[in-house]
Amino acid sequence: MAELESTIEQNLIDQLTMGESQWTYRPDIHDEPSLWANIKSILENNNKAVLDGTTLSDSEFEQVKNQLSFPTFYDAAVWIAGENGKAMVHVQRDNRTLHLVALDRADKAGGSSVYEVINQYTTTRDTEGTGRNRRFDVTLLINGLPLIHIELKNREHPYMDAFRQIKKYIVEGRFSGPFSCIQMFVVSNAVRTMYIAPAMDNDLNEKFLCGWSDSENKPVANYLDFAKQVLRVPEAHEMVTQYVVLDSESKSVILLRPYQIHAIEAIREASKRGESGFIWHTTGSGKTLTSYKCARNLLQDIPSIEKSIFLIDRKALDAQTKQAFQSYAQSDVVDVDDTENVDDLMKKLGNDDQQMIVTTIQKLHIVMKRLKGKEDTARYKRIHGKRIAFIVDECHRTVTPETQRMLKDFFYNSLWYGFTGTPIFKENAYKAKGDLPRTTEEMFGKPLQKYTIKHAIHDNNVLGFQVEYMGGEGKDAAGRKVALDDSAYDSRAHRLQVLNVMLNQCEQKLGIDNGSGKSYEGLLTTDSIPHAQAYYSLLKEVKEGKTEITINLDFPKRLPDFPKFAITYSVSENEGRSIADQKLMQESMNDYNAMFGTHFDMSQLEAYNTDLTDRLARKKKRYKSRSEQLDFVIVVDRLLTGFDAPCLSAVFVDRNVMPYHAIIQMFSRTNRLFDKFKNNGQIVTFREPSAWKNAVNEALVLYSDGGEASAVSPDWDETEEKFIDAVKKLRTAALTPSFIPAQSIAEKKRFAKAFQNFDRLYASIKAFTKWSEVGLTHYGMTEKDYEDYLAQYKNVIEELPQQMSNDKDDTEEIDLEYILKTYDMAQIDYEYIVALIQEYVSGDGDMDQLRMQKMAEEIEAYIDRLSSTNPKLGGLMRNLWDQVVKSPENFKNKRVSTVLEEMRTGAVKKCVQELCDMYFLKIGAVMYAVEHYHADADIPNMSTIKETGDYERYVAYRENIKKLKYRRKVEEAVRKALLEEIGPFLGEEM
Repeated sequence: MAELESTIEQNLIDQLTMGESQWTYRPDIHDEPSLWANIKSILENNNKAVLDGTTLSDSEFEQVKNQLSFPTFYDAAVWIAGENGKAMVHVQRDNRTLHLVALDRADKAGGSSVYEVINQYTTTRDTEGTGRNRRFDVTLLINGLPLIHIELKNREHPYMDAFRQIKKYIVEGRFSGPFSCIQMFVVSNAVRTMYIAPAMDNDLNEKFLCGWSDSENKPVANYLDFAKQVLRVPEAHEMVTQYVVLDSESKSVILLRPYQIHAIEAIREASKRGESGFIWHTTGSGKTLTSYKCARNLLQDIPSIEKSIFLIDRKALDAQTKQAFQSYAQSDVVDVDDTENVDDLMKKLGNDDQQMIVTTIQKLHIVMKRLKGKEDTARYKRIHGKRIAFIVDECHRTVTPETQRMLKDFFYNSLWYGFTGTPIFKENAYKAKGDLPRTTEEMFGKPLQKYTIKHAIHDNNVLGFQVEYMGGEGKDAAGRKVALDDSAYDSRAHRLQVLNVMLNQCEQKLGIDNGSGKSYEGLLTTDSIPHAQAYYSLLKEVKEGKTEITINLDFPKRLPDFPKFAITYSVSENEGRSIADQKLMQESMNDYNAMFGTHFDMSQLEAYNTDLTDRLARKKKRYKSRSEQLDFVIVVDRLLTGFDAPCLSAVFVDRNVMPYHAIIQMFSRTNRLFDKFKNNGQIVTFREPSAWKNAVNEALVLYSDGGEASAVSPDWDETEEKFIDAVKKLRTAALTPSFIPAQSIAEKKRFAKAFQNFDRLYASIKAFTKWSEVGLTHYGMTEKDYEDYLAQYKNVIEELPQQMSNDKDDTEEIDLEYILKTYDMAQIDYEYIVALIQEYVSGDGDMDQLRMQKMAEEIEAYIDRLSSTNPKLGGLMRNLWDQVVKSPENFKNKRVSTVLEEMRTGAVKKCVQELCDMYFLKIGAVMYAVEHYHADADIPNMSTIKETGDYERYVAYRENIKKLKYRRKVEEAVRKALLEEIGPFLGEEM
């Protein structure tokens, strides 16, 4: 028999409170009054001098309570970041203000910080009937503040049940008052433990759940081992203060992943030893964020380092990195100094302030040039002798061996830390130039920490790749495959073939079924500016209906204005083609201006590129709306390296084979985590299929640190073979969707396993371009069959955890945490509308009337669509939207999802109350059925509802019928109410 959740909970508390973990168990803190009382006591004790030995009066502590009740977790995080690392509360006493320290990031594992653990905390709800108290499992308090919250399940349940429970609590508004301070969620079913940064309602994305691993990338999954390594003191304190990053652009909290933390610690230790080195973190794993924290932490932890310089190159990358750093640093204790000009840079290099500076190679070159011949000046000596740590993200694109040699010679007292996802090895070393270094290790020193693509894919921190190799090949005299001449690809016919694939055979790759605002994007890369321009012109012709290929008419119905596209490339004033390039670029900018209401011309090319990359990245709120999004961007080399856009899913490649590092860099634009439907980075090549396949395999082996090219999913032939077998096994487990055994646990397990395998392969095969030529019926199954199998699977997977606890047959291993790859359009639409309304009521300062109008039109259209499929929920949404339009000020500081939850709960309560009044039923029994109701499954608790119904009162007040008939009427009424009245308001995420 599996361990009880209460036993797991107690074991965790024991682990946290024993030995070196340093937490104190507080069984007396079990509700909000006792939690506030504890916060007050600790605050007074830690600020005796400021309070002059007095306590806080009730009215004074009310001021504190107001300051410690935050509208979002992000607002709490901003406060925790504090003033010089100290989170303060301010109390008015008489005619003066008392500044009290509530939390000190530097005061860890000693001093005044208090570490306590509580469990079974009761959060109350005032709503009668449907409102229920909730009990939180385990919470860790620092100085009385709930900062880490843990939800536990036993081994019979997936850890995702704990995650879904947290999401439900957020939507219900349970994390309010002092619990609005939470900075880390942990979920576990004892054998698998994950953590995630807090976010509000639908922003809490399961894709970003992260497991812990040690410095050798070995997983730490058991909940007690996790507690030993992550939740003990001071590690837990550091996690929620030192290893948290605030993104002011997206208003989100980011918790570093284990490999990022290990990298920071490795550089810290190396810098103490006076050693340089490099970090090998695969592309897409968050190197910019890691390097930012390294630059910041070196200043904080190593007093001997006077400046940390974050080196970048290229204006486009400069803007993106600078923007990211400014966003991260807005609430940090270290200012990020941008260097607008060289004079400013020289002042910052020469002063005595401990600073982090973001600058370019080019500006440092000018600094050295200006100081040349002035070696005897005080200014030269101050700058020349500075103890500087150079942090270099994408180090080989930023610094050449020649450039680094010059900088090292000038800044002789410097340390160098390079970050790269594609190191230079002896296999792909730089060409020999005198005694200059040729590999990453020769330039920077030994690798301090490795996290390769193999590790990242295994940990689900990045996605793998699905690659399709298309295009023709010739044969030589011996019959061997050879590449076609480049001229074969420079034709209208070839480009139309490419565009036909992109526009009509990539529905899954582009996430068109995800719906408006939720689809993905693609890059089309060519080998030259003229070819890029030719594609742009031809794509315009296709959209205008002037070519022999047409766009699938169903796509624009699901994705308005598809396809929306733009072009970007570097324009040089010195090239012979420059005038033609600029003329055509201006024409494309005019198209862009017409599409998005912008006003760019060639004098604003850099601003245009910044706007385009922001739009493509979709990290700013305004770009969450379909009206502000793109589907494709045509590029030559821009955006193929160092560009981060999680919603970018596909790269279409019409160019010859590239070097190994360039292949990995290009591929890695596609494999960022985004949503639960994005399963792979998608790559389609249109030239030299054999050569591309060999190069990709060799590149992936090289950059998996001696592993295999397992980052690439099977090709069409292999996937189709597996899919055919999956269909056969599903039919064997259940010949038809209705043939699911009602009692046999073993057969239910076989069916669940067969369906999971089928679902996984169905999602994979649909992503291939060839799927558009075949479809599901080709394999002997209709969409209706699939939907029915899916409904049965949901029933079975819901029942199995309870039934398996007494099952001795362990021959079938079932993944109870499996996330279906199928689309739930109703849920997607619901979440999208909520997000749009939230943005509308938030009323960002840069939102002009045109944007407000476009957003309102989009909300109206989606409410109409939702109402057509779910009139009840659509009507609820319409009611809310009407209130927002009428009085937007009433919603300014409210969470739309919480308001909707209250409205939904009220609607459900009304239906339940009317049902209970009509048939004299126990409201608690009916509410249990409501809360555990699942479409297409038997109604839970039905026998209890009938047995506890007051038959005598029904006969007295309604009609005189037999008891058996009364029970039948009750069952029919409950079933009808759940199906028609209550069911439409229910949903897993709602």
